[in-house]
Amino acid sequence: MMRRNAIFIAVSVAVMAVLYVYSQFMVPVAVNQDMVEVKIEKGTSFGGAVNQLKESGLVKDRTLFKALGRLTGLDKHLTPGFYQFTGGVRPWDVFKDLRKGNIVQWKVTVVEGDTLMDVKNTLVSAGIMNAADFDKYSTDPAFLERLGINAPSLEGYLFPDTYAISKGSTPEDVFEMMFHRLEEVYDEEMTRRAEFLGMTRRQILTLASIIEKEAILDSERPIIAGVYHNRLNIGMPLQADPTAIYGIKPQSAGITRSDILRKTAYNTYYIKGLPPGPIAAPGLKSIKAALYPKNVPYLFFVANYQGGHTFSITMEEHLNAIQTYRERKMAAKLEAESAGGDEAAKEEEEAQAPGQ
Repeated sequence: MMRRNAIFIAVSVAVMAVLYVYSQFMVPVAVNQDMVEVKIEKGTSFGGAVNQLKESGLVKDRTLFKALGRLTGLDKHLTPGFYQFTGGVRPWDVFKDLRKGNIVQWKVTVVEGDTLMDVKNTLVSAGIMNAADFDKYSTDPAFLERLGINAPSLEGYLFPDTYAISKGSTPEDVFEMMFHRLEEVYDEEMTRRAEFLGMTRRQILTLASIIEKEAILDSERPIIAGVYHNRLNIGMPLQADPTAIYGIKPQSAGITRSDILRKTAYNTYYIKGLPPGPIAAPGLKSIKAALYPKNVPYLFFVANYQGGHTFSITMEEHLNAIQTYRERKMAAKLEAESAGGDEAAKEEEEAQAPGQ
């Protein structure tokens, strides 16, 4: 009899314990539609985080929650950040989110050829940082030096990719993430190749950014790079149209004769050699093209109005290619007008291609 009583008591205690644990973890603690947000700072202990969750009404038994954290190792691998909970939240759901590190994040994409202004618009629109902070840190000499960037700004150093940015990240955190992605891509082999060419990383990224803005077809990137390397080797101005409008207006607005005559530190119609720094964010293909240009005899190229470029060795060939481009453009315009297309607004005289 005594043994039966002992077994009964033991079973009862076990059942009660199970029911208690169940009630502490599986019964919702919040059944409203209001969002509950908890910010766990970097360096916060697991016990401190549990206390925050308890104060927010998301945890019932702190001791039990902490014990589960120790058993699973969560207490040593807690991800700091903002956690959000909505509706019928169970402590078990809270625990699972902590284990998965389900902090609030934004996904933003830096596209190949994005300028610093494009990146600014993306980050500000997403609410990740304000315009003043972007301007401050993207050009701050001390911050640039800390990153090891020898350039006027972060232009060209924020690598094109899709990033998951945690809510609460500082501007420094965001910029460091994007720059470190570039460092992962621009490896030791690329560094050695740049040294072989007698160029610095900054010069390679600058050239790659121009290629990024000029190239239409991937297959033409190494050829365009070859043209620019040829020009650099003989001291011939690059005369790259995108450099003429850098910091003035977007490339989509078109490039006019007055643009290429404008005297700026980046306009390669006005200066010799490379600009002071990149004019956009080059992708991996353009960086590789700058490092491994195709060995070509060309010094000139112009759009062919057929989705690519026509490359030329002599000025005479180049002028003929420009004339062909203009004829095709005019024919396309007349065809559009005869088909009832919108009449284009009168523009300034169009700028000619590099080498003109």
